[in-house]
Amino acid sequence: MTRAASLFHRLASALLLLSLSLSVSTAQAAGRERLSLDAGWLFHAGDVKTPPIKGHGASYHQAKAGGAAGAASPEFDDSGWRRLDLPHDWAIENPLDRNENASQGYRARGFGWYRRYLQLPESDRGRHIELQFDGIATHSTVWVNGIAVNRNFSGYNGRAIDITPYVRYGEDVNNIAVRVDAEVQEGWWYEGAGIYRHTWLVKRDALHIVTDGLHANPVQRKGRWLLPVEVEVQNTGEALRDAVVELLVTGPDGAAVAQGSTRVRVAALDNATARLELAVPAPKLWSPQSPDLYQVKAVLRHAGSGPVREIDATSLKTGFRTLRFDADKGFFLNGEALKLQGVCIHQDHAGVGVAVPTAIWEFRLRRLKEMGVNAVRFAHNAVAPEVMDLTDRLGLLVMSENRNFNASPDTLAQLEWLVRRDRNRPSVILWSLFNEEPLQGSAQGREIARRMVAVVKKLDPTRPVTGGMHDGIFSERNASQVMDVVGINYQVGGYDRYHREHPKRAVTSTEDTAAYMTRGAWQSDHKAQVLGSYDDEPSSWGQTHREGWRQIAERPFIAGTFVWSGFDYHGEPTPFEWPSASAFFGAIDLCGFPKAAFYIRQAHWVKDRTVIKVLPHWNWAGSEGKPVKVMVASNAPRVRLLLNGQAVGEREVDRYDMVSFDVPFAPGKLEAVALDGARELGRDVVQTSGEPARLVLTPDRQALAGDGRDALPVTVSAVDAQGLPVPTANLPVKFEVSGAGSLIGVGNGDPNSHESSKAPERALFNGLAQVILQSRREGKGPLTLRASAPGMQPAELVLDVQATAQVPAVAAAEAVNRVSGWRISPPQAERPDPNQVLAETDMNSWGWGEAPIKQPAEANAWRAYRASMRLRADRNDGHGRLVFGEITGQAEVWVDGTKIGEKTSPAAAPLSLPLAAGAGWRTLTVLVRAEPNQPSGLTGRVWMEASPR
Repeated sequence: MTRAASLFHRLASALLLLSLSLSVSTAQAAGRERLSLDAGWLFHAGDVKTPPIKGHGASYHQAKAGGAAGAASPEFDDSGWRRLDLPHDWAIENPLDRNENASQGYRARGFGWYRRYLQLPESDRGRHIELQFDGIATHSTVWVNGIAVNRNFSGYNGRAIDITPYVRYGEDVNNIAVRVDAEVQEGWWYEGAGIYRHTWLVKRDALHIVTDGLHANPVQRKGRWLLPVEVEVQNTGEALRDAVVELLVTGPDGAAVAQGSTRVRVAALDNATARLELAVPAPKLWSPQSPDLYQVKAVLRHAGSGPVREIDATSLKTGFRTLRFDADKGFFLNGEALKLQGVCIHQDHAGVGVAVPTAIWEFRLRRLKEMGVNAVRFAHNAVAPEVMDLTDRLGLLVMSENRNFNASPDTLAQLEWLVRRDRNRPSVILWSLFNEEPLQGSAQGREIARRMVAVVKKLDPTRPVTGGMHDGIFSERNASQVMDVVGINYQVGGYDRYHREHPKRAVTSTEDTAAYMTRGAWQSDHKAQVLGSYDDEPSSWGQTHREGWRQIAERPFIAGTFVWSGFDYHGEPTPFEWPSASAFFGAIDLCGFPKAAFYIRQAHWVKDRTVIKVLPHWNWAGSEGKPVKVMVASNAPRVRLLLNGQAVGEREVDRYDMVSFDVPFAPGKLEAVALDGARELGRDVVQTSGEPARLVLTPDRQALAGDGRDALPVTVSAVDAQGLPVPTANLPVKFEVSGAGSLIGVGNGDPNSHESSKAPERALFNGLAQVILQSRREGKGPLTLRASAPGMQPAELVLDVQATAQVPAVAAAEAVNRVSGWRISPPQAERPDPNQVLAETDMNSWGWGEAPIKQPAEANAWRAYRASMRLRADRNDGHGRLVFGEITGQAEVWVDGTKIGEKTSPAAAPLSLPLAAGAGWRTLTVLVRAEPNQPSGLTGRVWMEASPR
């Protein structure tokens, strides 16, 4: 090497080191960024078969990092794929098909692929880059730039993937590819398909607090409230780092209540945990009535010389409360007895499947609280993190349930993830390991459970562990023996025996009732697969709502109930199959419309206000003079019934069975009056209506945030000419949406409906239907919904979409058809043959590289560069171009043995050449001749681009 060349080389190396140092410094100063990746995905329904791998070259390449073939490859042609935003459930988009699985709601699931492109600025170099998926149904594999970075075998756990080693910066475009296998199923209910929860890109300093690495769960010791805090810190940098961890605790009013700090030292590519215990005097206690939350913020600061700057920070919400399960007296919260009034729910909703917007989840949970629910069992799996945020904020107690009963490393990792994510939440009062496992009553089941309990206790010793057992609790060796609370599903006849034989074991019903109803139907017609709503259709293994609660309420030693189920759900259409496609178990239907069971449970559970509800409606044309059974659900001592102002009867209300009357039907007004002695507590009225005359649109609220995520349900109903609701209307309705939002789903709560969940139309079912609207990103202004039906006065609803701060996001980049995988010949004195054959088995005589490729000055002037290039369809239509960002030296460009252009000047410069339409795969050869004593090569990126027409 000449002196000048040597000087140039040293200068270039110094500049590169300086650039990296500045990039790392900038990255360290940037702080944490959590950016949405929901927008701009490309989707393909069905599997994409990878072409057979044949020959040594292809076999060699596919075995290397970045060598993924097919749709996992960054160079794959996805130009014809559908563009969409997440969350996305493709199964709910599919029509019902009798040949599909009844348990999964008769909807095809199968396989699907997602791809997304993004760029990272040079300033991110040196930071820790993490890709997060909150949930993908069901099994999935994730590739980044053609490298498989994660395989996951559950549709319910989130994962945080360190992709720092695999990403590129600056002008380079990164590719994420996800293959989803929804052929497999974990449950016997509708599970949906696809990336149905949010996705994120998290950027942090190389020294950072790990995901779910802040643990702060209050405990009470000797009457004092303490907050033990653990902060797990990771260092993915190249040198040992010292830092200070600062903690700040603020109360519900935002005022500081405790603070502290400690030091942490973390070796390169290692983790360390900082521990600190804070005292919090007289905190406000969290409860369903007063869900007071405290914030714990952890800040990681530089501990070296110079300014004490913030490196990373994270925070969580927690709550101060005590819980205890007593073998004789049930459950205690904050030292007071509290009967668990719980329901089990799945995670789907009408119109949207499992891709449920947070605002719709809030609507669902508010509806449960209205029913008197104080506890929820998310059956039978972890839910999205934002749902758990809601249970903390709304004051709902949670039995948090693990999906897979197994002690293998993969499934224990899923359990560990769940506990780490939710162990700080005041709403979580129980960890549930399983539901109705065949091995539960065996020695095998006991051993599996014992290992799972150990994982939970290591991470969270403060909460008890249970599991839903529908058998085996009396076996000699069974899973309940290693758990803190015995969970019983449906074994009503075993309640007293178990308590008698095991008087020191705490017990709760983890599942009971399982009674059927069709919303708005009052007479069962099994042939039509309709079930009446008088609470007289229990399942063969369960009880009615009234009897189920009696069995729990009269036994103080049973902590409470988790009713099957709070809502109807897609799939498991018990007790029928086709044409029924969803369940009949819910106290509330798929749309969130109450059934009779809702009001019965209200009467059982609501203590702070009068409940009174007349059941059924009073539209019985053609039945004049015939007796109609009238049930009144009430928590009042007595009820008086009036028809058209005349007393029909007055009776005491049974606290469990309610009260019923047989009333000869006459059109008019039927009123129920709640009484305590002579004092009226409240009343409810149903009234005979005429034929439907106009539609009514009733939103859950009047405005939406214009962030592209906010959503709300709109109730669609019909009224007669006098404005009275028509509960028997079953007419078709069409919808039009315009303005700052869109329609994302429709439903009506009919388990037998086969109408599309996504089409802008839906029939009213027993008087009701639902439309779900969602705002647009950066939306502002009116969002208008119009509804029309034949022979009816249409309805129009105008909602206000309000400008709001957008969720920070990573922009979706466009696909770049890069040329990669270059082979580089040795330097040669003479011009190489552009068509020289390189043996497929020769992996060594030519080098390897990725452009930019810069060769130092060499004695021999010539080199050949060769790559196989795949042309996307939008680059292979005769209008595409082959672009070299820069070539240093003279050059000839050959494609499949034909010269397509040349560069005659030796100076570094770009080159752009037209590409004729042709084969999808082509061999590109570039001959480069260097000037004497000058560097040369493909010194810029190489790609194919579509030319503007």
